[in-house]
Amino acid sequence: MDLPEGLDWVRGSPAGRAWLTALPTWLAECAERWSLRLGPPFRYAYASLALPADLPDGTAAVLKLQYPDEESRHEADALAHWDGDGAIRLLAHDPGRRALLVERCQPGTPLHDLPPDRALDAVIGLLPRLWRPAAAPFTPLGEEAAGWVDRMPRAWERTGQPYERRLLDAALDLLGGLASSQGEQVLVNQDLHAGNILAAGRGPWLVIDPKPLTGEREFTVVPMVRGPELGHSPAAVRHRLDRLSAELGLDRERVRGWTIGHTLAWSVADDGVFPEKIDVVRWLLDSN
Repeated sequence: MDLPEGLDWVRGSPAGRAWLTALPTWLAECAERWSLRLGPPFRYAYASLALPADLPDGTAAVLKLQYPDEESRHEADALAHWDGDGAIRLLAHDPGRRALLVERCQPGTPLHDLPPDRALDAVIGLLPRLWRPAAAPFTPLGEEAAGWVDRMPRAWERTGQPYERRLLDAALDLLGGLASSQGEQVLVNQDLHAGNILAAGRGPWLVIDPKPLTGEREFTVVPMVRGPELGHSPAAVRHRLDRLSAELGLDRERVRGWTIGHTLAWSVADDGVFPEKIDVVRWLLDSN
């Protein structure tokens, strides 16, 4: 199978190789079950195999087979909860194969193609539509944060202490305080960056690929604050922090704290280190 290069990492584990082995069968079974005509895979892929799919009635869809990680386990539940309001619609779901049939965004232009401030305008208009009260089956942010706190010191040691100890200490301290003092719990998304918001005719912008949790609103903007898609510099990061906090009525210091903690937690994956995330943590710790 011609996989996107972004999925090469899955070959490095037995679970990943097992998933790759099953993919051709699952694709064929999903295509038959839902009577799909499939196109070649989308090349931008890191955690799932996604292909354009046409239904017999002409509906343009996307068939998505998820790598079975924990963070995306409740993606279908999140899409069903939003029911198309601010996010793509879930058309069908096969939990056993981790297969989702979803609405295809057309034209599908990513938000980061806009000038940065126009992109932020769109995010500020979109996010309140996604802040819906939610509970089970979604994992609470506090529980997820406890997992980051537990894993981060070991990951730091395992990867050769790739950043200063002061960053780790600050992130652990912030996460502990924030997790225990949250506001109202709504459906939030760990991966709401400017590449996961696409132009759509009925949108005008719709969220794709959520990694859902339940948590306070301040957490939702973290991926947008840190993401390099709208500029990777101290000034750009602070500008996004200031605008999103002020115009969405969020507590700026809590947004800053969640960004530091979550970004450092995601700066190491397996044995890989992401220096641009560590940059963001330094910038936010060294300025207010």
